[in-house]
Amino acid sequence: MITPLIPLNNFSIDSQGWLTHTRHLISPNYDERPVDTVIDWLVIHCISLPPGEYGGPWIDRLFTNTLDPNVHPYFREIYHLKVSTHVLITRQGIITQYVSFHKRAWHAGVSSLQGRNRCNDFTIGIELEGTDTTTYELIQYQVLAQLIQVLIAAYPSLSTERIVGHEHIAPGRKTDPGVGFDWNYLKKLLTIY
Repeated sequence: MITPLIPLNNFSIDSQGWLTHTRHLISPNYDERPVDTVIDWLVIHCISLPPGEYGGPWIDRLFTNTLDPNVHPYFREIYHLKVSTHVLITRQGIITQYVSFHKRAWHAGVSSLQGRNRCNDFTIGIELEGTDTTTYELIQYQVLAQLIQVLIAAYPSLSTERIVGHEHIAPGRKTDPGVGFDWNYLKKLLTIY
């Protein structure tokens, strides 16, 4: 059974590549995409900081290079990383955008998709607050499905068939969004629009 959708607030993408009517927190961890790059894939990730814990400022701080290594032992392992994503969807369905969709976020790392390396060049990264073994919230799927439709409208080379997980582009190295993510449910939601 499909849960009724909670409509987004008429989101659109402005000329600078920013989602309207949502929270923006600019990450310094981005750069230009290669000239003439076509954005044609979406990559779904998951993140929780500390691992398995939700809420708090820690994801924002990781993506803005302000994570304090003394707050939690795990932070000592990751505080130095220069990483980002285009958007994060929290467990409550709140979207934060860190990098313009026009720019290259640093979300995929060493990766390959259909014989193409450097997936950051041609993808948009979407993080879901969660773990790869925990069930995601229905509101996250609803917001994700609507966001995907907004992105497809803005970038004609994207489609509902061009969505992968981090696990698909970096197998053996990454496992997200993992067994907790219901790909079939997302596909059902995408047919509603």
